[in-house]
Amino acid sequence: MIALLCSVQAEADLLKSNMTVTGALQLGAKSILMGKLADRDISLCVGGMGKVNAAHAATLLLTHANAEALIVFGIGGAYPSSGAKVGDLAIAQEEIAGDEGVLTHDGFKDTAFIGIPLLKTSTLMIYNTFSASSALIEQAQRILSSPQGEAGSRLHLGRFITLSTCTGTSARADELEALYHGLCENMEGAAAAQVAASHTIPWLELRGISNLVEDRDLKTWDIPKAANAAQNAVIRFLEGWKP
Repeated sequence: MIALLCSVQAEADLLKSNMTVTGALQLGAKSILMGKLADRDISLCVGGMGKVNAAHAATLLLTHANAEALIVFGIGGAYPSSGAKVGDLAIAQEEIAGDEGVLTHDGFKDTAFIGIPLLKTSTLMIYNTFSASSALIEQAQRILSSPQGEAGSRLHLGRFITLSTCTGTSARADELEALYHGLCENMEGAAAAQVAASHTIPWLELRGISNLVEDRDLKTWDIPKAANAAQNAVIRFLEGWKP
């Protein structure tokens, strides 16, 4: 079973229209659809916006759906120096919990500075950075670099930053780029990645670029294009993935 997680309904409509639903679970406020997509057994949850919703939904998926892998997908905003454009597809090499830490007179410091990891197990000690599965990344690059995506879209691999507050000014974007050298930002990925790491489940994150992270101007955004790019990538990945 492959667990699929996004945050809002617009990021899941295409997948729902293409999947064969065989069952559903209602767990608290979260709904999980079970079924088939691209001949794969999947579970799909539209978890809600933000870290808490993502962590809750990921936990439910991984504990109730017998998942062998977690795919997080949706839209994201690209940092200006990344080279990514609206409609492009991004793969997370790693997810960074970008605002977990402390603000000092010398600037923001992450949890390593505090000395308290976000995740500690018998084999892991992770502060702010969660690495995606290298095997899933390699397969995603192989499958998604073929010219079957939307015309003009490009594939990017890099560091994703998860924040509780979306960046809406160019000045703040510059600060974050200097701090993290990230490809794009979102509000859920690192939380889901932390849950996956807690359960030793491999994870992959695919995002369509909806906007550049700069002074906020919704007229320059294209959420439907980005959401479709991410969902088409999920379908193509499931079709071509060789476990």
